[in-house]
Amino acid sequence: MTRDVVEDYPPSLPAVDVPAFLSRKKASAFEINELPENYLVIASDTVVIIDNQILGKPKDTDDATRMLRLLSGQTHKVVSGVTIKTKDVTETFSAVSDVTFNILNDNEIHFYIEKYRPFDKAGAYGVQEWIGYIGVSAVKGSFYNVMGLPTQMLYQTLKKF
Repeated sequence: MTRDVVEDYPPSLPAVDVPAFLSRKKASAFEINELPENYLVIASDTVVIIDNQILGKPKDTDDATRMLRLLSGQTHKVVSGVTIKTKDVTETFSAVSDVTFNILNDNEIHFYIEKYRPFDKAGAYGVQEWIGYIGVSAVKGSFYNVMGLPTQMLYQTLKKF
């Protein structure tokens, strides 16, 4: 079950706090009284942050090109916020991973965008795709967080429920 939620946030919110804010907002789209007993909602959001600038999903090819050029040869943060909600409990946590890209040339960037169409991915890339294979030189933190869901942290948190 999903709900459409406008993914906006206060402009004064620190970039690293945005994914947790958005995951709480997505989880709040489900009212407590509509959750059956023994059901839970897992809502998440992931952003790429470089130089304190949030890179969300690219609008088009030009935006994706801009983002990948910005990430080329740099280290950036991938932050995922996750909210778990039941009738009785709501818990939110975040995971942060540092990702370092090799220098990408325009041919590599254009090939990736044309073949993989990363318009549904924060920062215009999927680490599990071709660009990750050739472009990512290091990941410090959870690889699965970079993919969009910090599964290990999610599992540990779910065990508490």
